[in-house]
Amino acid sequence: MFFLQEKKIAHQEVAIYFVGVRKITQLHADHFQDPTPTDCITFPLNEDMLGEIFVCPKAALDYNPKHPYEETTLYIIHGLLHLLGYDDIDIKERARMRREEKRLMALAKKHRCIIS
Repeated sequence: MFFLQEKKIAHQEVAIYFVGVRKITQLHADHFQDPTPTDCITFPLNEDMLGEIFVCPKAALDYNPKHPYEETTLYIIHGLLHLLGYDDIDIKERARMRREEKRLMALAKKHRCIIS
């Protein structure tokens, strides 16, 4: 995967699950005490497996109906960045994460890695 190579990550495995609104809402409530739907949720694991990313394609379709596959790819990149320690809570960290998302999305397009 271009992302892991680009970020020089030695992990061999990451799990990505595509889930519906009901499941992502349940995960959000159970693990973050927020009973609202969201676009993606990540769970870091260990040195062998980078972690798990739960992505809700319906959120991508609702947010960007003209380009839902590109939006879904952005959610995967966003989740991977979270697994690497990027955060989007405070303004400075969010700006850093957005810059990296933009750079990685450009690479995804270049490498034809947009989900379709």
